[in-house]
Amino acid sequence: MEELAQIDSSGRVHMVDVAGKPDTRREAIAKCRVRMQASTFDLLQKGGMPKGDVLTVAQLAGIMAAKQTPQIIPLCHPVLIEDVRIEFKLDETNSAVEITTVVKSTGKTGVEMEALTATAVAALNIYDMCKTVDRSIQIESIRLIRKSGGKSGTVVLE
Repeated sequence: MEELAQIDSSGRVHMVDVAGKPDTRREAIAKCRVRMQASTFDLLQKGGMPKGDVLTVAQLAGIMAAKQTPQIIPLCHPVLIEDVRIEFKLDETNSAVEITTVVKSTGKTGVEMEALTATAVAALNIYDMCKTVDRSIQIESIRLIRKSGGKSGTVVLE
């Protein structure tokens, strides 16, 4: 079995040493979808949710989550985030909000975890702010779709 980078020869967990890696421009893009009832989607779209402006709060929560990723994901390196963009596409046909997050940095390690965390937290905030009118909301398919920078270059997953 291939040795895991976060497990040392004694079987103890440690943070991966990135000291010798060169700084490169990094970018990661993550996505997910939040599905809800059509009536809930209509309220969200019209700004009529009892808890307020759902998408603005979700966007802010996602940005904050990207910045806090090393505090909630064990062994995740703190990175200097240069840009976080969270965009929402409203899919009327499927009563869903599609979330796309882009995180950029220049450093020794990638920002995939920051993009995924931001996307997940934005989705959780949509759920939280809409659950009073719809208990059937579903968060689906949180995934990395693209990353670039570092030794592996650009990896496109969809």
